[in-house]
Amino acid sequence: MNVEIVDCGEISNNYFVDYKITGLTEKQFKFLENNLDEKLEYSHENNYLKIRMDFTKELYPFHTEESKFKKEDYKTREEYEMNLFLSSFLEDLSI
Repeated sequence: MNVEIVDCGEISNNYFVDYKITGLTEKQFKFLENNLDEKLEYSHENNYLKIRMDFTKELYPFHTEESKFKKEDYKTREEYEMNLFLSSFLEDLSI
């Protein structure tokens, strides 16, 4: 599984991060679709899942001044954390 941040920002004081996940099986996608509350978009022809996570300003990972100077570091960390979250979440599928 590969996780990539493809968009992030603020819309009307609502903060979001869009993650593009590739390398999922159809079974894994269905499991996520049935068990995650976030906004999901699945492309069957391109075989990727897009997840939009909404954040408050305080929890938004890119709201600090430091994150603006080290955006790639913060982006990489967020991608890693989402990969870890999804991997642990998908462990329930194999139980």
